[in-house]
Amino acid sequence: MRSIIFIVAITVSLIFASCGGKKAEIKAEEVTNESMVELTEAQLKNSEIKTGKIEQRSISSLLKVNGKIEVPPQNMISVSVPMGGYLKSTKLLAGMHISKGEVIAIMEDQQYIQLQQDYLTAKAHFNSIEKEYIRQKELNQSKASSDKVYENAQTEYLSQKVLIRSLSEKLKLIGLNPENVNENTISKNINIYSPINGFVSQVKMNIGKYANPTDVLFELVNPADIHLQLTVFEKDLNKISIGQKLIAFNNTQPDKKYNCEIILIGKDVSSERTVQVQCHFENYDKSLIPGMYMNAQVEVATNTAFVIPNEGIVRFEGKEYVYIESENKKYEMIEVKTQNNENGYTQIAFSDGTDIQNKTFVIKGAYTLLMKMKNTEEEE
Repeated sequence: MRSIIFIVAITVSLIFASCGGKKAEIKAEEVTNESMVELTEAQLKNSEIKTGKIEQRSISSLLKVNGKIEVPPQNMISVSVPMGGYLKSTKLLAGMHISKGEVIAIMEDQQYIQLQQDYLTAKAHFNSIEKEYIRQKELNQSKASSDKVYENAQTEYLSQKVLIRSLSEKLKLIGLNPENVNENTISKNINIYSPINGFVSQVKMNIGKYANPTDVLFELVNPADIHLQLTVFEKDLNKISIGQKLIAFNNTQPDKKYNCEIILIGKDVSSERTVQVQCHFENYDKSLIPGMYMNAQVEVATNTAFVIPNEGIVRFEGKEYVYIESENKKYEMIEVKTQNNENGYTQIAFSDGTDIQNKTFVIKGAYTLLMKMKNTEEEE
């Protein structure tokens, strides 16, 4: 009786063990199938999925850096009035474009009147002083006058010439042409002219306020030679050189690219182990403003690698995948490591040593397969 019970127990155990094995096999199969997706003939026909062999192409390695737009010191102009004065009028606003020679402000002060008066008075006296000098020179040559009288006339003549020249330069300093100054043109106002073609960076003085000679009225910028200043880490310095080309763009318009060239590499390493690299824009764009932050991609090397069209890559849960056709209308999702991207192709690599060349990849419509997989999981 005990033997019969023992046999039955063994039989039951074997049955349970057999069932457990089948469950394990089914579970293993389900796990394996989580990365598989199958389409019907109709689904495949209505999709934009395309397959093909992976190919090798020359693709560039890119160094990604950032920086901002800067203006060299010689292109930043601070406008002031050497003799001071009251700001009578101006139409300038920050960001306004200006042309060289354009009147940007009118100043007013009584000292301008005094300067013009002194100049005209000095010129008027010069005529009589010059005549006296010439007369004394002739008399001295004929010994009709003493040397001392001639020397005094000569000294006064030369002193007056110096005075007129000095007053003339002061007039030029405040923007007045000495040749145009006469008794009918004396004015309490002077015009301030723009010295460059560019735009207004800052307006620092309001109308009616007195400006000292050291006060800055306006900050002007000549954008003709704006630079892109990049911050490059010390470890990447060996990858760049003067004359190297790069592409820059900003976050607001990432699709708008600007071609640049490296013109200067700094020699000072900061405490953050970075170096400033100056780049020149090949074509100036008025939308580029000093201080604007920019991103840049520097092409540092070119190599041959396996690449796949960007439409053949899907990104899911922080990882990147491609699909390989395992059977007709069946596709397996495999994780890949992406590297460089150029002209619509991305360099990929497999960490598990997958034989890339003998596989058929989905090169277009990979996201269609991802959506099909996720919809199937939700239905289950």
